Amino acid sequence: MKLIGRLILTFIPVFLVAGCASFHRKPISPSVTARAFEARTLASRGLREFMEKNIHHRIKPWPPDSWDLRSLALAAAYYSPKLDVMRAKWGVARAAVITAGALPNPSASFFGEHHSSTPGGISPWTWGISLSIPVQTAGKRGYRIRQARHLSAAAQLNIAETAWHVWSGLRKSLLDLYAATEGQRYLLKQLSAQKKIARLFEKRLSVGQSSRFEVTQSRLALDKTRLMLAANRKRMAVARSALARALGLQAKALNGVRISYGVLRRAPRPVRLKDVRREALLGRADVLSALQEYDASQSALQLEIARQYPDVHLGPGYEWDQGDNRWALGVSLVLPLFNQNQGPIAQARARRKELAAKFLALQAEVIGQIDSAEAAYSESLKDLQVAGSIVATESANLRAVRARLRLGQAGLLDLEQAKMEYFSAQLSRFDALILAQADLMALEDAVQRPLVKQEWPEKKIFYGADIFKAPRRKMKRTGVKRKR
Repeated sequence: MKLIGRLILTFIPVFLVAGCASFHRKPISPSVTARAFEARTLASRGLREFMEKNIHHRIKPWPPDSWDLRSLALAAAYYSPKLDVMRAKWGVARAAVITAGALPNPSASFFGEHHSSTPGGISPWTWGISLSIPVQTAGKRGYRIRQARHLSAAAQLNIAETAWHVWSGLRKSLLDLYAATEGQRYLLKQLSAQKKIARLFEKRLSVGQSSRFEVTQSRLALDKTRLMLAANRKRMAVARSALARALGLQAKALNGVRISYGVLRRAPRPVRLKDVRREALLGRADVLSALQEYDASQSALQLEIARQYPDVHLGPGYEWDQGDNRWALGVSLVLPLFNQNQGPIAQARARRKELAAKFLALQAEVIGQIDSAEAAYSESLKDLQVAGSIVATESANLRAVRARLRLGQAGLLDLEQAKMEYFSAQLSRFDALILAQADLMALEDAVQRPLVKQEWPEKKIFYGADIFKAPRRKMKRTGVKRKR
């Protein structure tokens, strides 16, 4: 028996520590992470590898001469901290699936007794071991696993939804920067024409051909344009910072970077939403995520109902009692006498009802978003057509004034005023174009899918494995290889 006792004392610690995880400290240094963020650029080698992997060809030269919407979208997918957060949450949800599927461990108890009075030749010791083997009933483990898997799928869909918002935010920031940059060009044209008009009015005033009021009005118009230019410069700086933030970079990382606005320059066209509306109601990432959460609540309710039935604990045991081998088998369970898990079942039912209401509210919100965005986009296209016709009218008027000037039937003031009206019409049309693009983006946000052919990255970049797996980032200056 001494040998048995020694074996028990030797192997119990081995079984207890076998397969145990160990802790490894991973401290976060704010100064190191700040330097890592500051080191991000659009010329990093890690970004190049990520982009080449997704577009399936080498990028030469590197960095590119100009960055369009598609390449900037890839950079945002690479650097976005929002995607990293959602990936981490998905990792937690996947770990919960492992937890849900874990089998409960049996327990063992060992005991020894010493008898003070025993017959001669019989050992005074009694040694024993008893086990408690839990047996889960009513399919509880399966319900837990299904619940965890639904929540994991919801977390995965949240990555796809976040990826869309990253893309949408990038596109809006790029549109704001384009509006400010191109608007600056139109305002400078207006400023040049207004300067000439003001000088001509002053000359006419000196010879008595104009009134002081006309000179004052021309100067006020000139000052107003100067103020608009100053405000637009601020708008450009803010838009550039917003674009850098959408990319997950500092504003200085965009210094010297040439940006191509591509499709934003083209007037958008009408879209048909008959089939897209249904796809949005059934296939938006947030809709599918809400549906997975509802399915998880179904499994949670099934689990609570199954917990009405107690688990069984089998208790085999062995005892060596003063030379006599004794075997035992026992069964234990909790008797559901005072409650049958009514409270948790009621909570699970209420939770399922709550998630069902949230799902219906989300679909109603999607319908409202689509309807309002479609109406706004339709009106924006009409405004764009009207603005285009005004530009055509003012262009024809400018040509007519130039022809009259050559014939001596018009003066320089008439020409500059015609130019001013033409530049104002151009700026109005540009503003209408920006508004139409913004309304198109709002409509695409409502359905969470592109509606017109544009520089849209391949679907898998935002909805495939590439967004679910965190890209490896190499930052030699800080010693940080991965941003976790």
